[in-house]
Amino acid sequence: MLARVFGCGRHGFGYRITKDSLRIAGSETAARQQRHASTSEGSLKQTPLFDFHREHGGKMVEFAGWSMPVQYKDSHINSHMHTRQHCSIFDVSHMLQTKVHGKDRVKFMESLIVGDIAELKDNQGTLSLFTNEKGGIMDDLIVTRTDQGYLYVVSNAGCADKDSAHMKAKLQEFKASGHDVELEFLEESLIALQGPTMAQVLQSGVPDDLSKLTFMTSVLTPVFGIAGCRVTRCGYTGEDGVEISVPRKDVVSLAERLLANGEVKLAGLGARDSLRLEAGLCLYGNDIDENTTPVEASLVWTIGKRRRQAKDFPGANIVVPQIKAKTQRKRVGLISTGPPVRQHTPILAPDGRVIGEVTSGCPSPCLKQNVAMGYVEAGFSKVGTPLQVEVRKKAVPAVVSKMPFVPTRYYTGQ
Repeated sequence: MLARVFGCGRHGFGYRITKDSLRIAGSETAARQQRHASTSEGSLKQTPLFDFHREHGGKMVEFAGWSMPVQYKDSHINSHMHTRQHCSIFDVSHMLQTKVHGKDRVKFMESLIVGDIAELKDNQGTLSLFTNEKGGIMDDLIVTRTDQGYLYVVSNAGCADKDSAHMKAKLQEFKASGHDVELEFLEESLIALQGPTMAQVLQSGVPDDLSKLTFMTSVLTPVFGIAGCRVTRCGYTGEDGVEISVPRKDVVSLAERLLANGEVKLAGLGARDSLRLEAGLCLYGNDIDENTTPVEASLVWTIGKRRRQAKDFPGANIVVPQIKAKTQRKRVGLISTGPPVRQHTPILAPDGRVIGEVTSGCPSPCLKQNVAMGYVEAGFSKVGTPLQVEVRKKAVPAVVSKMPFVPTRYYTGQ
């Protein structure tokens, strides 16, 4: 978990950044959104940092109905490498933040997701999944059990309407049966500070010793004098980092204070996508969706042991048997050289037969090879299996590889 990232030098990387930066970043979904960014900007939602992004040279594109920065004056590659070597600010205020109150809050949340929330310690969080009755993944989310008497939930911007409607429907059901639970959808901003020098940058701004805040733990604390912030040690880059929930009125001030440190730069969606892919992390809508089960997605570890035994989460009767039996397909990592591998690229067996499809892919700035993830027939999912990918109507050699592609550096306190 704490292995250092090797071979991530700035020199000798030959990929050219085009105007369509998100293609280089590997997100075909976001690329399509960028191409349609010419639609009326007034129809897009804006985070409280919108003007701040523009003042700092942010190139704004549509993402999940929001106007978000894809990159700044620096190139996508430089932003990516700066995050790996120093630290960067990412605006993630578009994500849905929710508090779940009431004495039945844990039971309520566990009725929607696969995780074991009851086993969490105070101020500890876990990645989990909303599942449907067919075992499909409705969204991925982080649930934190706070010591303030509520659960703190962060889920994806692209699923915000679906997630809130889903939780509200279950809330009505729970309250009708006499349970004590309430939902509070927050209006706070959310920014991520990601990279190996995060702690040295943030430590001067918080009263407590950050060495006591380990991966997937959370604390309410002032940050550079701003009251009412929640700092959670987590992120979407594979690096040490935090996400800071901050009052909307104070987010620009916080961003400016962090950016005043020479270690810190701004980073956009392009770098965020290539960083998460190097870290082997899924993008909802690309790599996981309502037709994909946690077992197919290689996310069995998100299902609590007690939950598996009780089979008491949505779709458990389909998902739990898959854990012991073989599924027809599995999510795998792929490494190749040559032309970049993109979403929807066919994956071929050695004999040329189509056995799957790429869901995310990009040139890796650290590895200087192409990295991708996708689904293949289960019989071809073993690490080291030689396969092919069809790029520009040509079969290119690829190999099934262990993820993460670049070692993660989450801070566990060890």
